[in-house]
Amino acid sequence: MFDLLIKGGTLPDGTVSDIAITGDRIAATGRVEAEATEVIDATGDLVSPPFVDPHFHMDATLSYGIPRVNASGTLLEGIALWGELRAIATVEEMVSRALTYCDWAASMGLLAIRSHVDTTPDQLRGVEALLEVKRQVAGYIDLQLVAFPQDGLYRTKTGRENLIRALGRGVDVVGGIPHFERTMEEGRESVADLARIAAERGLMLDLHCDETDDPMSRHVETLAREVTRHGLKGRAAGSHLTSMHSMDNYYVSKLLPLMAESGMAAIPNPLINITLQGRHDTYPKRRGLTRVKEMQAHGITVGWGQDCVMDPWYSLGTADMLDVAFMGLHVTQMTHPDEMARCFDMVTNANARIMGLQGYGLKKGDVASLVILDAASPTEALRLRAARLAVIAKGKVIARSARGDARLSLPGRPETLRRRH
Repeated sequence: MFDLLIKGGTLPDGTVSDIAITGDRIAATGRVEAEATEVIDATGDLVSPPFVDPHFHMDATLSYGIPRVNASGTLLEGIALWGELRAIATVEEMVSRALTYCDWAASMGLLAIRSHVDTTPDQLRGVEALLEVKRQVAGYIDLQLVAFPQDGLYRTKTGRENLIRALGRGVDVVGGIPHFERTMEEGRESVADLARIAAERGLMLDLHCDETDDPMSRHVETLAREVTRHGLKGRAAGSHLTSMHSMDNYYVSKLLPLMAESGMAAIPNPLINITLQGRHDTYPKRRGLTRVKEMQAHGITVGWGQDCVMDPWYSLGTADMLDVAFMGLHVTQMTHPDEMARCFDMVTNANARIMGLQGYGLKKGDVASLVILDAASPTEALRLRAARLAVIAKGKVIARSARGDARLSLPGRPETLRRRH
C-alpha cells in the first residue's frame, strides 16, 4: 500500500501518468493499480514538479512602507531605504516576515528558494534570522542562502570579512555586487576574489551582476572568465544582467559565446527589472530585461527569478512564479508555443538546475514534492496563473485550493464558468 496516489494527471510533457508516493519519495509512476492511504484524482489536471525561485531577498520581504516608501521607484533609493530598515529590523521581525512569506510560497507550490541575505552589517542579524527560517521550513521548503554584501565587498571596511563570517556560519552560496563597488576596477577585482572564494570552499557562486542601464557595465565578461578559470561550470550564475539590454550588439555577439563556454547560468528577474530599469529615460524608455532568447540560443541555462515581494524595491507580489514567468513571456516576446512552454520550464526544471537541487522531478526515486494545477498544460497554467489544487511537499499534502471557477447569472448562459479552454 502506498501513502499517497495521484491518479491520471497530465505531466508537463503531455504524458498521462499516475504517481504513487511512499514516505518522502516517488515510489512508482505510469499506470498504478494499488491501494493507497489517500487517492487524489488529477484527471485532466497538470501535475508538475514544484516551482523554484533562484533569486529572492527574504530578509527584506513584506517590509513595504517601513520606515517609508520608495518614492522615486529607483534601485538606488531602494538600496538606501533598505540600509535604513536593516539598522532597525530585529531578528524576530525578519523571522516572522520570512515565515509568513514561506506560508505564501507553500500555498503556491513554491518549494525551493534561493535567498540572498545582506552581510553588510557587522551584527549579521539577517544571517541569524534566515538560518533560523531555513531550519524551521526544512520539512517543506528547500531554502538556499547566499552571502550577499549589499553595499559591496570592498565598499565597506568589513565587507569581505563579514561575507566570510556568514559562510562560516553555514550560508550556502557566495554572492556579490560588482557594479556597486566604488570603481569598475574594484568591481572586476571583487568578481575575481569571490570566484576564488567559491572555488576554494567548493561552493556555488551567484552575483548580482550589471544591474544597471549602463551598457559599459561589463562585469559579466569577467564573471564568465573567472567561472572558466576556476572550473565553476554548473555552479555559477549571474543575476539580473540588465546592462546587456543596452549593450552594443557586436559586443554581445562576443560575450554570449564566452558565457556559454563558461557554463554559467543567468537569472533575470522580469517583474523587478522592468520596474526599476529605465527610470532615467524619457522615451524611448528601456525595459531593462536581459537578452533571454539569445542566451538560450547559445545553450546558456536561463531561469526566471522573483527577486522581491512587498519590500523597498517592489510593492507587489504573491510568491507566484507563474506571475513571474507570465511577465517574462510578455517582455521577451516568447509567444511561440514552444517558447511559452519553455517559460514554464524556466520556473521549474531550469531553476532547479541552477540551484543544484538533488532528486528534483517526477521520476521514480525523486523527492515527492509536486503541485497539481487547475490547467491542462504548462501554457494554460501560465495563461490562467492556475489555482494550485494540491501542493505536496516531501510526501505530505501541505496546501489545497479550490478550482478557479466562477458563477454566472446570465439568461441562457451556463451557471458556472471555467476559463480553461
